[in-house]
Amino acid sequence: MTDASTNRPVRVRFAPSPTGKLHIGGARTAIYNWAFARAMGGTFVLRIEDTDPERSTEENTAIILRAMEWLGLDWDEGPEVGGQFGPYFQSQRTQLYQQALDRLKEAGAVYPCFCTKDELDAKRARAEAEEGGYAGYDRTCREIPPQEARARIAAGEPHVWRLKVPLEHGPVVFEDAVYGSMSFPVDVMDDMILQRTDGTFTYNYVVVCDDVAMEMTHVIRGDDHLSNTPRQVLVYEALGAEVPLFAHLPMILGSNGKKLSKRHGATNVEEYRDRGYLPEAMVNFLALLGWSLDGETTIIPREELCRDFSLTRINKKHAIFDEKKLDWMDGSYIREMDVESFLATAKPWFVRAVALGTKASCSDEAVCVVPTPTKEEQQEEARATKPLNEDVPAETWGHALAYVEDHADRLRATYPLLVERLNRFDEIPAKIEFLFWGTHVILDEKSRDKVLLKEGSGAEEALALCRAALADESIPWQFEALQEECLARGEAAGLKTKALLQPLRVAVCGNMVSPPLFESIVLMERADVLARIDNVSSVVFDA
Repeated sequence: MTDASTNRPVRVRFAPSPTGKLHIGGARTAIYNWAFARAMGGTFVLRIEDTDPERSTEENTAIILRAMEWLGLDWDEGPEVGGQFGPYFQSQRTQLYQQALDRLKEAGAVYPCFCTKDELDAKRARAEAEEGGYAGYDRTCREIPPQEARARIAAGEPHVWRLKVPLEHGPVVFEDAVYGSMSFPVDVMDDMILQRTDGTFTYNYVVVCDDVAMEMTHVIRGDDHLSNTPRQVLVYEALGAEVPLFAHLPMILGSNGKKLSKRHGATNVEEYRDRGYLPEAMVNFLALLGWSLDGETTIIPREELCRDFSLTRINKKHAIFDEKKLDWMDGSYIREMDVESFLATAKPWFVRAVALGTKASCSDEAVCVVPTPTKEEQQEEARATKPLNEDVPAETWGHALAYVEDHADRLRATYPLLVERLNRFDEIPAKIEFLFWGTHVILDEKSRDKVLLKEGSGAEEALALCRAALADESIPWQFEALQEECLARGEAAGLKTKALLQPLRVAVCGNMVSPPLFESIVLMERADVLARIDNVSSVVFDA
């Protein structure tokens, strides 16, 4: 589709630098470019800006591509896809940059500068000391006669190539879809370097060369690039190219209003993947960090995002990364999953739950009492991004995987217990690990003290009543029948429901919080449940 602001078929790009992983801000930029291209029927290009040889690695490139694929941001041109404007790695495009520079030389739009680093440093220090500030390069070499410059180059004198900013230019003006018409005075811009002494090219030069060569109509990027834009506009003009429409995106800040950091959650995409978030939820959440559909709608499936995204709805205000909202949104997407999709996505977390349960059952003691984690410890654990099998022996993990594959029906029965209670898939192990303890119990200290040892609670009597009901083989091992029998016996004994069932929950599940009690109990063997009650009773009440 042709965009009215450019009168050209829409072409946009996401151009990450492989000096690290794909971080949240970069992912949001990628989403906006991708969604805009899809909404406009345009082309989304992925370009790798790997011109920093010391920090750019193939491993980081692979991580970025993997994160893009996990988010579902398919690109029309770029690595692994190809396209007519390749190659799509800047390190493979130096010939193009040199050819463009040669054209600028012929047009007299650039000039060689022979000032050494020491000379430039001295000028900077003098300007800061005597003039109250540094106004940039003083254009010492700009008026060197061409014949003299050629002779010095031929003699091997080190030099850079600088852009000859037109002194009569007037303000640099460009359109920004977020900030509107922008104007920067040209007299505060020095003649920037395009090619360094070692022959490498600068960012502000090569990015323009690439965007021109790849026929980009829009440049959608973070507003940290806003100060680069007037310089880049001058390069566009020197190359005789049409300036694209820019859209500079607001920063993403942490909940404290400062730069996003580990304190506010993970900072790169794969950490969120490893913590069990759904890619659909991540795309939805990140899309709303600076953009809105109508100011009210929060759940926007990717199909709607690709249909309705527009640059006009981007907000100038900095966005706040609220991980609680992300959790809520992820939970909303989980609750929309059918059982088959849920089970397929949850499989690795089921394996971990079985592995942890099996590992716990290897204890020599029937009941282990563990300290209740603090709120800070729980938050730290929730943010952990270690491999799923990091703390599990390989043999145990293998047995757990085989168990999950062989007991699909049993795990399918956990779907209604979990789907309404999850915000992330990594919460699954903590919620159902107890199902796989066998006869052992990992008893939470606070739950033991508050429920089982509370004076006058009648916990011992409640457990005895519930055990008798669960041991009665005339009652079907079905949650409705078992629950009804336990409640009936408790009512006859004058026990309130909470006083009756809370001790049972702690004895069987290890703490006061678990999925629905009887629906969970019937997923275990009757003998194991009875053994747990007996073991807890002997440890707690007979001690």
